[in-house]
Amino acid sequence: MKWEEVRKIYPNKFVKIQVLDSIVEGNKRYIKDVAVIQAYEDNQEATKELVRSKDDILVYHTGNEKIEIEIKQIFGFRGVM
Repeated sequence: MKWEEVRKIYPNKFVKIQVLDSIVEGNKRYIKDVAVIQAYEDNQEATKELVRSKDDILVYHTGNEKIEIEIKQIFGFRGVM
């Protein structure tokens, strides 16, 4: 489902989505296609789900015109002594 469709079906809500298709340009990831898992009425519950999210599962507000995620490069070594 395209983000525009999700915004029409769930206006002004947080939605939990799974990313199905995306592209990376520079340091940004643009989401093209998603599957809606759940919509939230309660902002507190949406925040809890956002904290638990991983991989291609996101919680995003439909007030945003597009889904654009900044990719941060993490440099360094873990556990090196």
